[in-house]
Amino acid sequence: MTVTREDIVAALGKIVDPDQGKDLIAAGMAKSITVSGGNVSFVIEVDPAKGAAMEPLRVAAVAAVEKLSGVEKVSAVLTAHSATPAATPEPSQPATPKGPPPDLGLGRPKPTVPADKRIPGVDHIIAIASGKGGVGKSTVTANLAVALTAQGMRVGLLDADVYGPSQPRMMGITGRPSSPDGKIILPLRNHGVTIMSMGFMVPEGEAVIWRGPMLMGALQQMLGQVQWGRLDVLLIDLPPGTGDVQLTLAQKAEVSGAILVSTPQDVALLDVRKAMDMFKKTDVPVIGMIENMSTHICSSCGHEEHIFGHGGARAEAAALGIPFLGEVPLDIEIRLSGDSGAPIVAAKPNLPQARAFIDIAERLVEGGVLG
Repeated sequence: MTVTREDIVAALGKIVDPDQGKDLIAAGMAKSITVSGGNVSFVIEVDPAKGAAMEPLRVAAVAAVEKLSGVEKVSAVLTAHSATPAATPEPSQPATPKGPPPDLGLGRPKPTVPADKRIPGVDHIIAIASGKGGVGKSTVTANLAVALTAQGMRVGLLDADVYGPSQPRMMGITGRPSSPDGKIILPLRNHGVTIMSMGFMVPEGEAVIWRGPMLMGALQQMLGQVQWGRLDVLLIDLPPGTGDVQLTLAQKAEVSGAILVSTPQDVALLDVRKAMDMFKKTDVPVIGMIENMSTHICSSCGHEEHIFGHGGARAEAAALGIPFLGEVPLDIEIRLSGDSGAPIVAAKPNLPQARAFIDIAERLVEGGVLG
């Protein structure tokens, strides 16, 4: 018998948090429930003040799921949600941050990154890059972050696209980061992911008009002054191209590897080669390539159409001698989920479109890339 997500939800619905008097489902504590064959994973979000005291609740949840027929392996992790409001705004009515952002000096160049280039507590830094804009790199990054969280990993997401930050909207966060001492920046959290973005510091729609030195200063501070905590992996959503931000990241941080995102069309692939060359020259290994918008299936008639071509990224990965990590379809559900502040992997993990991201995350974990 094959276990389903509904079976998992029903089992977790019987586990009650004694402090709230509600079960894990009713209290909204069970997140990122993923079922892959007999393997089940989920996250339990708890009050950070309780932390380790909630371990018996996690153990009980695991035991309940393990009893289900068809379950072979269960992975469950506790994660502490932020006290900062993280309500998901409607696309047409974005929430307006209250009060001015804290003056953390972002954009002022400071040598804040440790000399050994490592971020304390962060095991791996993975850059998500593209040679050109418009290929869906930020969408891939957001969904991959949630998918890796569902694999039981502690995940951070740094939105380094300073000019066009989109992760606050995609991850459904409208709060402001705080600072207890004017130096350390406390990031925000949602969907089990720890997040920092320049988009938190300026009103939505307001332009960031900075020259290169200010960009580099902001990136260094978001790397070195943000209290990331203990992370298995920090995903960095890079701006398109091969400019100041990419170079600063390679020079100031120990980057474990980069993932290239491209559509199948020739124009995008030409720019991917430039990104590949940039990482080669800066001694950053390329983990692999993802083909986004690889195919479109009509929701009315089911006809499959390759709007941007098909297989171009797979062929390019083979030509460049790097792994091909997977294909992601061009689909309205992916777009709607991102616009609403809940990546499709978090909102509708059972859909085939979400499965594409989950498969990529599993390949990264099982392949030892993040081990």
